[in-house]
Amino acid sequence: MKVTIHIWDLPHRLFHWLLAASVTAAYVTAKVGGALIDWHGRIGIFILGLLVFRIIWGFIGSTHSRFSTFFPTFSRLAAYLKGRWQGIGHNPLGGLSVIALIATLAVQVGTGLFANDDIAFQGPLFDLIDKSFSDKLTGWHNTAFNFLLALVVLHLAAIIFYRWVKKTNLVVPMLTGKKKIPIALAEAVATNHDQRFGAVRFILSLIISSTVVWGVSGGVSQLYLAQSQQQIAQAPSSF
Repeated sequence: MKVTIHIWDLPHRLFHWLLAASVTAAYVTAKVGGALIDWHGRIGIFILGLLVFRIIWGFIGSTHSRFSTFFPTFSRLAAYLKGRWQGIGHNPLGGLSVIALIATLAVQVGTGLFANDDIAFQGPLFDLIDKSFSDKLTGWHNTAFNFLLALVVLHLAAIIFYRWVKKTNLVVPMLTGKKKIPIALAEAVATNHDQRFGAVRFILSLIISSTVVWGVSGGVSQLYLAQSQQQIAQAPSSF
């Protein structure tokens, strides 16, 4: 007998689908290029915000959003491979996939902030380094995408495998937040299951991630420039 439980909180699901849409849009705008390359940069900064939010949420979100519940330790991986692992969130291999995706995206976005295309595009932090280093980071940015593409393909393959071989739908729970599991398993994990995400924690995560996006987008440099101009205007004239 199975019961339906709430497993994925709303912020977790929003992050998942916004990230999927953003990565797709970033890929399309990069391939098309031209006038869309500026949008590629904007989308990259938005992805940065999503990643910062997810990392914070991995520590203060609800139970199954937290890294501590699915981090792929050796003991968890060994138990899973031996068929002894029990859980309702990400299994250890799924957790490994999540960590790998976040790390690869972090490299992808981080290098993109300093990248250039030798034509018209420069990342928002391009001026902080010299051109030769920017060219090197641009190369890493392109290489990281190949790893990202491989991880996305593996992710999609896992979804298909679970749907058709294990008869488990991984997409619907990420849409609704609800999942059907054996009643015995539900009772076993009930004491550690907390779906509440908390409005205060959610707002705090949004504020921090938005601040990072604002700063990277030029907010810090604009604020510094405004302060410098104000100091110049207030300075006494010398004759």
